[in-house]
Amino acid sequence: MSTIEEYNRELEACRKVFSAKLRDYGASWRIMRPATLTDQMFIKAKRIRTLQSEEARVAEGVAPEFVALVNYGIMALIQLELEPTVSVDIDAARAEELYDKHSASTRSLMEAKNHDYGEAWRDMRVSSITDMILTKLLRNKEIEDNNGMTLVSEGVDGNYADIVNYALFSLIHLRAEDEQRR
Repeated sequence: MSTIEEYNRELEACRKVFSAKLRDYGASWRIMRPATLTDQMFIKAKRIRTLQSEEARVAEGVAPEFVALVNYGIMALIQLELEPTVSVDIDAARAEELYDKHSASTRSLMEAKNHDYGEAWRDMRVSSITDMILTKLLRNKEIEDNNGMTLVSEGVDGNYADIVNYALFSLIHLRAEDEQRR
């Protein structure tokens, strides 16, 4: 499979989880501020790092956490686009439309960077990718604490998109490892 085929397969699996949770909870995440989503993603990434170095007490594995990073990252990109709200102001169809819009732009970014970096992610360990995700989340926390101001760095949106792509690369790696074990 090509990178884009693997990427699309993992993204589609993430979207299915997003859609199922949308049916369960509606777009309740719309009330979250971007900083709250950053913190939620940080919790997920910290759990992944813990699970990579210690035995799990809750046997869920890291894959669902990477799926959550993809979905929270896309939700954060949506939140940056829409006006803040304290109520659920979009229906499932609109939420999925926005999800598709932001996943498409994130995929385009991946294709451009993947070309320029020569698929370097394929030679990375999942644990290193996790560290990159944590680093980008810490950067976002700093940017958010500085009211969005940066001097020379990309903004939180660029970091969110990179996190989504790193999480999808991790899911591709994990699937390949799982298939090798079989």
